[in-house]
Amino acid sequence: MQNKKIIISLGLILIVVLVGGFALSLQRDDKTPVTTEAVASTEPEATTEDPEIAAKLEEEKRLAEEKALEEARVKEEERQMSIKENTYFVALGGATVWSTALEDKTIVSEMTEKSKVYVSEWIKDAQGENVYAQIKHDIDAEETLGYVAFDDLVKEKIAFISKAYDDVDYSPFTKHDAFEENPKIDVKGVYVTGHSARGDRLDDLLALVDETDINAFVIDVKDDNGHLLFYSNTAETYNPEANNHVFIKDMPAFIEKMKAHNVYLIARIVTFKSPIYARTNPDRAIVYKGSQALYSDADKLIWASPHDRELWAYNVGVAKEAAEYGFNEIQFDYVRFPAIANKNAMDYKNETEESPSAAIQHFLKYAYEELTPHNVYIAADVFGWAATAVDDVGIGQHWESVANVVDYICPMMYPSHYGPNNFGLSVPDAFPYETIDLSVKDALARNANIETPGLIRPWIQDFTAPWVKGYIRYGAKEVRAQIDALKANGINEYLLWNAGNYYSKDALKND
Repeated sequence: MQNKKIIISLGLILIVVLVGGFALSLQRDDKTPVTTEAVASTEPEATTEDPEIAAKLEEEKRLAEEKALEEARVKEEERQMSIKENTYFVALGGATVWSTALEDKTIVSEMTEKSKVYVSEWIKDAQGENVYAQIKHDIDAEETLGYVAFDDLVKEKIAFISKAYDDVDYSPFTKHDAFEENPKIDVKGVYVTGHSARGDRLDDLLALVDETDINAFVIDVKDDNGHLLFYSNTAETYNPEANNHVFIKDMPAFIEKMKAHNVYLIARIVTFKSPIYARTNPDRAIVYKGSQALYSDADKLIWASPHDRELWAYNVGVAKEAAEYGFNEIQFDYVRFPAIANKNAMDYKNETEESPSAAIQHFLKYAYEELTPHNVYIAADVFGWAATAVDDVGIGQHWESVANVVDYICPMMYPSHYGPNNFGLSVPDAFPYETIDLSVKDALARNANIETPGLIRPWIQDFTAPWVKGYIRYGAKEVRAQIDALKANGINEYLLWNAGNYYSKDALKND
């Protein structure tokens, strides 16, 4: 009996073991079989490379990339050097392009003066002198244009400048591209005084923007009297009295209103005719020798000295504040010396002994470098006659020296400002189309004398000049004639001047 119980117990144990084993096998059937591979998959992934080897490979990759970049840099430097060394310009009078440099050569074409070419090979004579140049359009061009005589080429465009000044820089000037947040546009602007900016006239001017092609305002930020558009911290440092008369108290609100109408804002800075500054800093102003009396022009306004670096800092500081408020561009007006017949009677405070043209260019270079970080473009106003005169017009405005270092050069091409028989016109004021056409052609020719000229954006006339003998009344027809003359010469920008800010609306539509 006892043995029977033992046998039964052992049987039950066996059954339990078998059932448990069967259940375990069923449980395993529902899951991934427990294998060596399964166990390995639950552990951290094993690295396929030694860490030291991986680090070495990564370093080799980095060094290879650096080497490739350096080789590319050196190659580009060599390319740019080759471009610089082998770029020439066709001399005045043009050049004949020949099929070969040999005696049986034939004419391939004619090239106009000032054309840029790349010399791919020099053909020398028995004495080793350059006789002919094999040319093509540029370094990357595959096709050779032909051969030109050595004497028909010049190395520097300065050779085209009739009267270059020794201390002026005519070499290519590095300029910024268009600012992404402040894109360039074809400006069609009108002049706006501080009085108009703060008064009822502003709404009429904004109506021009809404209803015509006008898209920009040139606003007095520092006007002819030295008064400011807004309170200036810069003026507080250099010229505190200027803050006693400001036109706009709430500049953020003013800018917001302008931007609501998509107005491109140009800050006009009257630069060296600076009466308030000159009165408070007579030691820095233009004075008569001996008496030390301040010089004033026909308008009885006092001029400071364009050589004065403190004045430079003042003007540029105000310009920076305008940029921070939201102006798109800075335009320097009266960026010149006063027109004085007897210059020897004046003390210009010229401690640097620079020429007038150099002083103006040095200031514009300084302004360009200081203002570029503020993402604004730089413009300079010049007399319209500066495009035609070979010299600096006696006021430091030598066309090439100014155009070379600004984004925009703005000649004041008012027909009323040209004298009798200029351009062969008896009364230029009476010929608005012809005067602008001929003046612009001169400006374009002058720009072709340098490699980095500013874009031409002329001031044109929207006022009648009764002081001119033989004048005509100006209205929509005369304004339109000037705009059409600009367009005929490929210029789609203009600035309209009317001292009272009243403009010929009918001339400003459907441009």
